[in-house]
Amino acid sequence: MTGAVEHEGGELATGGGRQLCTFHVGDAWFGVEVTRVQEVVRALQTTPVPLAPAVVSGLANLRGQIVTAIDLRRRLELPDDLGRAATSVVVRTADGAVSLLVDDMGDVVEADPDAFEPPPETMVAAARSLITGAYKLTDRLLLVLDVDAAAAS
Repeated sequence: MTGAVEHEGGELATGGGRQLCTFHVGDAWFGVEVTRVQEVVRALQTTPVPLAPAVVSGLANLRGQIVTAIDLRRRLELPDDLGRAATSVVVRTADGAVSLLVDDMGDVVEADPDAFEPPPETMVAAARSLITGAYKLTDRLLLVLDVDAAAAS
């Protein structure tokens, strides 16, 4: 990624690394390309969809745009956390905007492309199928979410 990325009315400088918007789901730390993120919404009200797959939390009206809300906890086969107030990361896919429900937001992280590795062999299948790889950072592992795979219902 070269040049600057426009973000919320300002510019984020890049040093040639890959900029990822990060968030937590369970004990895992995920990142998606900043350019794929449309916005982050703290409390997005959803309407359940009868007969929809379990990963579909519902539909949401985002200022006139109807988006599907995908619960990443369910997609990753983690138990529901009924006490949480999920945060919505609205991402752009080939089929339009989709809301990914996550536990907690992180920061924008710039990762060195040389630190990128394929998905770990020991990762459970549900998570492994949703990531493109991982960055080994100094204090933890950052999993790069495949937005299109995660958004598929």
